[in-house]
Amino acid sequence: MFKKANLLVLIILSSSILVTFLIYQKILPPFKTGLNINRTQKQDIKNTPPPTNLPFSELTIRSLKNKEYKSKLGELKLFQQYRNFNSYLTDYTSENLKINGLITVPTSKQPENGFPAIIFIHGYIPPTRYKTTERYTDYVNSFAKEGFVVFKIDLRGHGDSEGEATGTYFSPNYVIDTLNAYEALKNSDFVNKNLIGLWGHSMAGNIVARALAVNDDIKAGVVWAGAVYTYKDLIEYGIGDNSYVPPTTLTGRRRTRQEIIEIYGQPNTNEKFWQEISPATYIKRIGPRIQLHHPIDDNVVSVEYSRNLSAIAKENDINISFFEYKTGGHNLTGTTFIKAITESVKFYKAKFDIE
Repeated sequence: MFKKANLLVLIILSSSILVTFLIYQKILPPFKTGLNINRTQKQDIKNTPPPTNLPFSELTIRSLKNKEYKSKLGELKLFQQYRNFNSYLTDYTSENLKINGLITVPTSKQPENGFPAIIFIHGYIPPTRYKTTERYTDYVNSFAKEGFVVFKIDLRGHGDSEGEATGTYFSPNYVIDTLNAYEALKNSDFVNKNLIGLWGHSMAGNIVARALAVNDDIKAGVVWAGAVYTYKDLIEYGIGDNSYVPPTTLTGRRRTRQEIIEIYGQPNTNEKFWQEISPATYIKRIGPRIQLHHPIDDNVVSVEYSRNLSAIAKENDINISFFEYKTGGHNLTGTTFIKAITESVKFYKAKFDIE
């Protein structure tokens, strides 16, 4: 028995020495203990094929990068006239679905290459209660007054937009709707295709960040009270939205989330799948183009979401444009609203290189 034990030890030791030699000679790759998304995740995904071997790979940023996006605006139907701009009801297509939206167009003389534009992505509103012409009026009008085309899209399943409201964090669909809205604006004759940005609130923070990671041509993204950049932060900070109406049955959305967690476990920054779908993984690419605004007294989405993304950026020698406010709540009301609008407009104009 003693000799057999010695022999087993000798075999294990010899195997370890052989593997170490092969690693040193670069015949085998070195052992990995898990990628640190803050420092070592590869940033260039242009020519990297999507990880099709991963279940639910369609959620990954690389898979979204490899999709084709094509769309155009439908007829513009006058909705309301203002002093500096007019608003119109319109629509566009996203994966053969008709997606509705409200678009503002300045009444000033159109620049030679078209107006700068912002795609406006709403936060969580119960899909059956959502209406195109309600909510965010002051937000949209504030940007429109500054000479921007503002396209407030109704994500699929919201209001009269076709399709199912699949949720944000465990589906690629809202990012796809956003990127198709981008293509629709690019193909219009009144928008400068090189000066298009994104704006998002609450859950749309994840959408804006993921869209920036997918499309390098989007000039800027501004997020107010945004959530979920690493997915681990979703577990750590949660969402305290009392307006959320949970489904009474196990919907496809809840089933998908359940299946993902059964396969990959709870979100963590060392698991490849969670890295692949997290916009924070690509912080070096999105960091210079994103601006965050978040009040400390937000009782729906914790300010820690924004602080965490800012900290990840700093660890990668990137200073995110981040404004933290003492008051304002989840919707950035009062004087905080004025400050946030002012800084957001300045950010867009700087990134668009316009006065």
